[in-house]
Amino acid sequence: MLSIFEKLNKRLSLGGAYLASLLFVGLVVLIMVEIIGRSFFDYSTMLADEYSGYFYLAAIFFGLAYTFNQEGHIRITIITSRLSSSVKRWVDIFAGIFTLVILLFVLYYSWLFMIDSKEMEMLSENVSETPLYLTQIPISIGVALFVFAVLVFILRRVFTQKDS
Repeated sequence: MLSIFEKLNKRLSLGGAYLASLLFVGLVVLIMVEIIGRSFFDYSTMLADEYSGYFYLAAIFFGLAYTFNQEGHIRITIITSRLSSSVKRWVDIFAGIFTLVILLFVLYYSWLFMIDSKEMEMLSENVSETPLYLTQIPISIGVALFVFAVLVFILRRVFTQKDS
């Protein structure tokens, strides 16, 4: 059963990483179009600043789960490297549960934030007047992927005896 969750976690986080990569490419293209347009054609998209921020935010959140699975987040290994594998396993479980609680809090409030923006029909203050809830969807999705990755991490530590 755990292997099904691990495979799903790997696929979802990899999908998030690919999406984040595409968003970074889109961000670069958008900025290059703006630079070339301003430099050579005296033209501005009027959207580059705003949408590059949205792309950047979405890319960061879509990449959280993959980064976690690749052990790219900051970890305090100066202490855990000196522990036995059994103690380290329990420290990982405790840290995972603590992280999960915080992430569930973030997920809940990011979801409420998105719903409130939709219900109040909030728009960006820029020229595009983009509905803000659309820009907040990646936050909730990215945090949900991160929650799932942390949950799989905890389950892996609980149900496997060896250090993984």
